[in-house]
Amino acid sequence: MDPRDNVEARETENHPELFYVPIPDVSPSKKEQEKLSGVVKNVHRKLRRKYREVGDFDKIWREHCEDEQTLSEYALAMKNLADSHWATNCEGEGRIEWCRSVCQEYYLDGGMKRMLEKDEKSAALAIGLTSASVSAQPSSSIPNLVAQLGKMRLLDVGSCFNPFLKFDEFLTVGIDIVPAVESVYKCDFLNLQLQRPLQLAGDAVEAFLRQLHNPIDTLPAQLFHVVVFSLLLSYFPSPYQRWICCKKAHELLELHGLLLIITPDSSHQNRHALMMRSWRVAVESLGFKRYKYVKYSHMHLIAFRKVSVATTSDLVSRNYPEMLYIPQDFHSNEEEDGADTPVQVRSEFEDDQLAWGFMELPDTPYDSDSGESQSSSVPGFHELEDPILLQS
Repeated sequence: MDPRDNVEARETENHPELFYVPIPDVSPSKKEQEKLSGVVKNVHRKLRRKYREVGDFDKIWREHCEDEQTLSEYALAMKNLADSHWATNCEGEGRIEWCRSVCQEYYLDGGMKRMLEKDEKSAALAIGLTSASVSAQPSSSIPNLVAQLGKMRLLDVGSCFNPFLKFDEFLTVGIDIVPAVESVYKCDFLNLQLQRPLQLAGDAVEAFLRQLHNPIDTLPAQLFHVVVFSLLLSYFPSPYQRWICCKKAHELLELHGLLLIITPDSSHQNRHALMMRSWRVAVESLGFKRYKYVKYSHMHLIAFRKVSVATTSDLVSRNYPEMLYIPQDFHSNEEEDGADTPVQVRSEFEDDQLAWGFMELPDTPYDSDSGESQSSSVPGFHELEDPILLQS
């Protein structure tokens, strides 16, 4: 044995600091993603700050819609996030695919028929009929919408880059205050004026939608099968604005249509359980009933179906709009500023370790409304069991 080996071994024992594991730097891609996310978050914070200071959300929103430079920067950041980052980690594509799968299951695979049969049985039992007599009655009153559906007419509010346009089963109308691509119509959804419903056959309605003019200021009521709010509601600084959006979605949907809401939340499964319960009560008060709910690692995804044509008139006085809150509504300006403080970034290895930990949790939660288990087809996402979510 070479004596020099012993010398080197002793030097290693005496100077362990000579041997270390290098900590990898944050990748350029992740830095770019954080920069783009910062642009988006700063726009949201600016709106919330102005709302706290001024309190007039109509004035604040009007000024915001006139700030073309900020809106253009926001639209570009969102498009770059979708093109360069969300597509690679499945987060953005996951929410789009979830929307698509819910629509297919509901309209094309019998989901709506099952829900309407369930509604009929519940209504019959409520008036005193026995379970046996309810089961024996034919479901003749269930509309045969699927046979005459054609394409599913989908309104994507805050569309930015029109992600649903690539799917043949949808006739998509994407709207945004500042579109990032030419296929999206310019439209301020908060101030969109609604007209009387069209009295036309399905193919004529499709022809009407294909001939819309830019910008869109008015639309007929009861025009769409699906309305999508993807990362939209948290954009607004006021719960009342979120409420107006949901109310307008109800008016734009056909009876039995779907409202799909995706809202960001990177917290653990039960952190904002009360908020999600509050949102459910508020939205259902408009004439919806929840159809599906899942929790991904960075967002909540909720599907509501329209179960009544009209809403009651006293909802505002009963404080339902305030129930559409987000945690940031209760932050002070100082707390918002503190959100910019740099924090230690987890490495990709640590992210993988954390993801493996979550994989031990149940992956087929039961949905209390649809009566079915829901399992995600997107790897790496954790879905949340609804009964656990709704515990206070």
